[in-house]
This record gives sequence, structure tokens and C-alpha cells, in this order.
Amino acid sequence: MRRVFLLFGLIAAGAALAIWFADRPGMVTLQWAGFRFDTSAGVLFALVAVVAIGAAAMYRFWRFLRRAPRNLASARRARRRRQGYRFLTQGMVAVAAGDSSEAARLSKKADRLLQEPPLTMLLSAQAAQLDGDETAARRYFEAMLDEPDMAFLGVRGLLTQAIKAGDSAHALALAERAVALRPKTEWVIEELFAQQIAAADWDAADDTMLQAGRRKVLDPEIVRRRRAVLAVAQCAALDAAGDTGKATSDAMKSAERGCKLDPSLTPATTMLARLLAADGKIGKATRLIENAWRRDPHPELAAVYNTIDAKSGSTGSELDQVKRTQRLSGNNPDHAESHIALARAALSADLWGEARRHLDAVIGQADDESDVGARVYRLMADIEMAERSDAAAAGRWLAKASRPDESWICEACGAVHGAWRAVCGHCGGFDVLRWRTPRNLTPPAPDPADLLDPPLDASPAVLAPT
Repeated sequence: MRRVFLLFGLIAAGAALAIWFADRPGMVTLQWAGFRFDTSAGVLFALVAVVAIGAAAMYRFWRFLRRAPRNLASARRARRRRQGYRFLTQGMVAVAAGDSSEAARLSKKADRLLQEPPLTMLLSAQAAQLDGDETAARRYFEAMLDEPDMAFLGVRGLLTQAIKAGDSAHALALAERAVALRPKTEWVIEELFAQQIAAADWDAADDTMLQAGRRKVLDPEIVRRRRAVLAVAQCAALDAAGDTGKATSDAMKSAERGCKLDPSLTPATTMLARLLAADGKIGKATRLIENAWRRDPHPELAAVYNTIDAKSGSTGSELDQVKRTQRLSGNNPDHAESHIALARAALSADLWGEARRHLDAVIGQADDESDVGARVYRLMADIEMAERSDAAAAGRWLAKASRPDESWICEACGAVHGAWRAVCGHCGGFDVLRWRTPRNLTPPAPDPADLLDPPLDASPAVLAPT
């Protein structure tokens, strides 16, 4: 619209100027090189206007001719680029569809048209992977490392290949490089953490979580929980390394850090209590277990507590065991674990009625008898045999033991473990063991290390959080 108004304005100005010259005809004489020109002012003005317009047109035509080769080349490049991007897009669609031959064909066309290898290397690498040519794909990924904008994609591709090939050392190095390139990308942090866990490098994994927390890449609660579990894993590794002064001191510091990061983490409590008792700090170890029992009773807490108390110089008789258990259970007297611990101690001291009373309390707390763990019914059967030698009554109690006892169950794969550990020995998951009733009475193949785990009533073991 503005151009229309401008055009009409120019026409009106020209008409007004022509009328002005017509009203003032005047004469103009031009002498040059022996020639003389006589004309009116209006004609001279029109002649000058025609010459100016002609000169402008010639200039624009000359500019068009001069720029024509470059414009044609630019138009051709733009057309090739559009076609190249179209082939690149179609190639990505072919990769998504799993058509390796079509993806490779389109990748070559896109590379020929675009002539920018960084844009097509990823497509070429993915096409090679679809075709099963991991060597060619690795060459493309390695070539990406030389391009600043593509380096991260190259590292990611090589990392995926290393994980698939089971090359843990190379995968760890690539994960570290990926974090250096993208330190605030969550999946990169998670992958590095997974590789460090697979290598049992607890110190490096703890540093990774510490940095993730500082950069706010992961939720603070997740970071705190993982660091607590890592502290217990560090403690167990140091404790198993040997009975040296430095190893014991470092193990105790790790256990203390685990308790501080997550006070509800039972493994940290049991490990720290055992180390404190070994160091002669019986009172501190005892208070630690009692506080943990007050929060959330667990059978292994009772086992560690009795072991600690026995080291304090008590006679170790069955009645002393009952008194020790009563002191512990008094911190949470109504909990089922308190009743079970007291029943076990009373049974050892031949206090049949007391043991039966506590087991009846456990059964009474359950909504249904099938919800009671098998260990309660086994204890009832033991009472019948010890007190009355009544095999028939004992058999009736054992017949009710249809529900398996709680165990350390992997939430990821369902494997049953005899003792808690930071990493599942069956699937390699981190912090996935929970104390609960197995859903499947036929557990997966056990971890060979579980064959070395002590039974529930043996020496204290590292436990899982409840």
C-alpha cells in the first residue's frame, strides 16, 4: 500500500512539474563544440529525465550481469542444501524404521549434496549400526570427536558401543569424558555413576554424587541416600581389607558418614555399632542400636546388640540374654520384632509361657494368620517340642508356615540375598535390596557370594534399610 501511494505521489509531482513548465515556456540555448541547440526549458527537462532514467536502467542491468554468476551459484547451493536436508531427514526416518540400506543410501546422497560431514556422520554411523557394521560405526563416532559441535555425540556413540561390548574400562573412560563435555546432563551423570558402581569405585562414585548435588543435577534426597549407601559400601570394603589401624579408622569414619547422611539406613547403624564395640566403645555402640530400634526395629539389630552386650563382660547366661533383650525391646515394646526377639530369648532360657505370650501377641497383631512370617510358627513349634515334646502340635504350627520369612529382596530382579549389600549380586542394581517377604517362593539363581553369608543369628552382618 505504501508503494502505491508513493507511485501516485510521483505521478502527481511529475504532472504538476509539467504543468509548471508549460505555463513558463522559456528558451534554452546550448553551444558546445561549434554546435548550437535551441529548445524550451520543458523539453530540456524532459530530455534530462529520459537520459537519467536510461542511465539508471543501464547501471542496474550492468549490476545484474555482474552478479548473475554468483546469484546462480547461490541459488544452486540453496537448492542442493534443501535437497540435502530433505535426504538427511528421510535418512533419519529410515533409521527409525530400521531400514539400514535405505538409510545408507540417503546418507550418501545427503553427504554429497551438503558437503558437510559433521551433518551426516551421525546418520552414517546409525545406518552402519543398523547394518551390524560396528567397526564402520566406530570410525564415524571417532571422526565426530574432532568436531567440537559433534564431540558429545561421538562420545555417546562410543560409550554405547563399549557398554554393549562389555568393555567396562573403556566405558568408564568415555563416561568421564561425557561428563566433562556435559556436566549438567542427568543421563550422563547417571551413566558415569553406573560405571563407577560396576567397577566398585566407591570413592569416585561418591564424588560424582557430591558434584551432582552441588550442580543441582539430581534431587538432593537421591544424592543423600546414594552417598549414605556408598559410605556403607566403603566401610565394608575397608573393614574387609585388613585389621590395620588406618583401615579401621577409615571404616569407622565411613560408617559415621552413612549414619549422618541417612539415620534410617540400618546397614550404617550395624556397621558402626560393630566397629565401635571392637574399639571398646560399648556404651556408644549400645545407645546407637537402641536409638535405631526405637525408630525401626530389625532382627539384625537385635543380633548385633546381643553380640555387643556380650563383649561388655556379662556372664552370657540365658537369663542375661533375656534381660538384654528386654532392655532393647523396651525402646519399642509393641513392635512385632520386639515380641519376636523376646520370644527367642525366652525360649533359650526355657521360659515357655513368656515365649508363647510374645508370639501370641505377634499373631494377634496380624490381620490374618497367613500374614505371619514362618519364623513365628517355627518358634511356636519349637516351644511345643521343648516344653511338651508334642510332635503333633508342632506339626500343626509348621503347617501354618505357608508365608515365607522376610529376606533381602532385590526390587529390580527379585533375587533373594542372605545379607544386604550395596549392589545386587544377581542384576548389578545399586541400592535395590529391601527387607521384605518374597513374592515368589522360587528365587532366581543365588549370588555365589551369598553362600558365604552368615545365618540370621550368626555374627552381625551389614543390613539394608527397612
